[in-house]
Amino acid sequence: MNRHRLPAVFMRGGTSKALMLHRHDLPAEQRDWDPVFLRAMGSPDPNGRQLDGMGGGISSVSKVCVLSRSSRPDADIDYTFAQVMVKDPHVDYGGNCGNMSSAVGPFAVDEGLVEVADGQATVRIYNTNTDKIIHSTFPVQGGQAVEAGELAIPGVAGTGAPIRLDFLSPGGASSGRLLPTGNVVDRVDVPGLGPVEVSMVDAANACVLVAASSLGLTGIEMPADLEADAVILERLSAIRLQASVAMGLARTIEEARSRSVVPFVGFVAPSLDARTLSGDALAAGTVDLTARMISNGQPHRALPLTASLCIAVAASIEGTVAWRARKAGVAATTDSLRIAMPSGVLTVGAQVECRAGQWEALRGSFYRTARRLFDGAVYY
Repeated sequence: MNRHRLPAVFMRGGTSKALMLHRHDLPAEQRDWDPVFLRAMGSPDPNGRQLDGMGGGISSVSKVCVLSRSSRPDADIDYTFAQVMVKDPHVDYGGNCGNMSSAVGPFAVDEGLVEVADGQATVRIYNTNTDKIIHSTFPVQGGQAVEAGELAIPGVAGTGAPIRLDFLSPGGASSGRLLPTGNVVDRVDVPGLGPVEVSMVDAANACVLVAASSLGLTGIEMPADLEADAVILERLSAIRLQASVAMGLARTIEEARSRSVVPFVGFVAPSLDARTLSGDALAAGTVDLTARMISNGQPHRALPLTASLCIAVAASIEGTVAWRARKAGVAATTDSLRIAMPSGVLTVGAQVECRAGQWEALRGSFYRTARRLFDGAVYY
């Protein structure tokens, strides 16, 4: 088989890494992208390591972002996100990656896809996966995105220039409705456990949330603990599959199995004393609630950023399991939500209103950093 060369940039965005590609360098039809992405990332790999590609064996570093200039009046850039499975020959376009969204604006400026003046620049991004607009604001100097700065984010060593991401009207990104079932709480039957209360919320990406106590957990379990607990992972998977059908994302459980990105599934708990992956102590009084998420079947080492936004929105909707966890916490903030997760604390701002009895998510915001790691070509 002939070896093919594809111009590429490799970037970190938040707590993820991805290949950044120009749309014009790829096959004209999106259906022809999958073999390229699978080969480039080293999937499928039954060993789970992706040694024969650019992936790193976990979902947060097995990603591809495709960019082009936008023809929309409300956007500068069109951005398509692809989640490449590690062990399976599958690429999922069903959702967006919030962390990698932070790399899109700087990439677009550095690659000349958009022209901006020095200073604080805002790039308007249209995410094709979710049909949503994201505003990315970051410093620019000499026509290039500034990377050096003082912002530290949990899970990433060092500091960088702050990138503010504003997700506009994030509700219904996956299903078309902020509350896909119309309820703040539903019940699902979990094999071996019975009926469990969950909240199905769709903001930035669809998520299904369950109280940690309903699973017999504290909420501060570490990823390695969850990876070693096949029963808990199976129960969370069962919740996710049933929620996928209930939210209208899949017609059957079997179809839901083929959708690996959304809905995300996770559990929440009140603010608790805990430790991070680096061994640092987290005091209950410094956070508003605790969360753990499963991403593509794997316990996330931090939190998927879109899932964090969804949690913040859910915590603002009275009656959800996230709202209950926040209300039960020893601390509470009004302008933003401080979420304790395995790598530290993530602060997310969510603007949510109830109008005429209907909940509406107006905006979700947070800060990330990004860095260009290399540019050149990837072979497939």
